Amino acid sequence: MPPSRQTPLSSNWPAGVGRVILPETDSTNAEAARRAAMLTGPEWILTLRQTQGRGRRGRAWQDPAGNFAATYLCRPEGPPDRMALRSFVAALALHEALVNVTGRPESFALKWPNDVLLNGGKLAGILLESLGHGSGVSHLAIGIGVNLRSAPEPEEGATPPVSLMSKTGCAVAPEEFLDSLAPAFAHWEAQLVTYGFGPVRTAWLARAARLGEQITARTVRDTHIGSFEGIDATGALLLRCAQGRVAIPAADVYFS
Repeated sequence: MPPSRQTPLSSNWPAGVGRVILPETDSTNAEAARRAAMLTGPEWILTLRQTQGRGRRGRAWQDPAGNFAATYLCRPEGPPDRMALRSFVAALALHEALVNVTGRPESFALKWPNDVLLNGGKLAGILLESLGHGSGVSHLAIGIGVNLRSAPEPEEGATPPVSLMSKTGCAVAPEEFLDSLAPAFAHWEAQLVTYGFGPVRTAWLARAARLGEQITARTVRDTHIGSFEGIDATGALLLRCAQGRVAIPAADVYFS
């Protein structure tokens, strides 16, 4: 396990939440898996250099120096089928933190299922991984990557990546960004645990990109084109297509 260091917590750091800062690691989600057995309470794991970051469906996540790479590791409350709802908690927390550090609420939007956009470009991504044995979930790792300083090379057909620095001129260090993200996450997690998915869903939709517009959703087997009508109580994408309304639990979304 790589060495870590502790830094003084900010005045609004959430009570009972740990913080580990690593100079370098392969992947913060992989580091979370290594630390899960020793976890005594929820914990943020931040690395200043990530060498083998990954995104959804095993894709590599490029992580140039100065960008944000962290994982929130916890023992989640609620049934296993509700674990995926934490991606919406993380998205709302990211949106709130980005607005806090820039003062530009109009610049950011949330793209289903797990991206944050800045002026239409991909700024941040979220990756949830459950840890446990068999069908049981003992821990949840919520990986978050944000292009604070520089954007990686674009992938063909994907939303072009952007960086916070290049689009807003805002220079934020990873540790400073975590100080804003952690309390925002704690707030939205408390909303989910206390009131259920309803308030989180409403808040997410208020910040959603392309709501009411035509989008394309591609699953492993099918391509759906239709009007983006929202998300249902499970977080599935709702599209109004030629054959009627469809609910899509997992897909890659493309804008026309």
